Amino acid sequence: MKSFLYALREIIEIVLVAVLVVFGVRTFLVQPFLVSGASMEPNFHGGDYILINELSYRFREPERGEVVVFRYPGDEKTFFIKRVMGLPGERIVVTDGELYVYSEENAEGKLITEGYLPRDLRTVGEKDITLATGEYFVMGDNRDASFDSRQWGALKRDEIIGSVWVRLWPLNKVMAFEKPSY
Repeated sequence: MKSFLYALREIIEIVLVAVLVVFGVRTFLVQPFLVSGASMEPNFHGGDYILINELSYRFREPERGEVVVFRYPGDEKTFFIKRVMGLPGERIVVTDGELYVYSEENAEGKLITEGYLPRDLRTVGEKDITLATGEYFVMGDNRDASFDSRQWGALKRDEIIGSVWVRLWPLNKVMAFEKPSY
């Protein structure tokens, strides 16, 4: 009987430690998400299972080109996945199918070329917005089918959950993500 109680106690301890570790990792380090919709095609598809790095933004700010998951400003219960295109203090202009960023370094404006998108893709819509401190401009990669900052404006920093770290599913597309250079 004593050996049974010791074994039961050990199993309970292992389960408690495992639950605490999983809770800690999921709360502070990474979080799983399932991509829904076509707004990030061709780079992410509905049904892709991804892990979000929640830790890095505790030490640094989001950077242009990173794919982030955030709470949609119109409904805090809804999560979106988009790419960061504009940073705090920048002026973002979408016109004639192109995206331009104006900043202290690029006072005349810089055309953003996106090698991860199809060559013939044009950025639809017209938008001219200057971002305040703590605001970001985000867009989906599938510009024709994305509801993003072009429609609802700037994204606040505190609405960002984290950046896409790795795609786990489908298995033939498992990969870690790095931000592109511009």
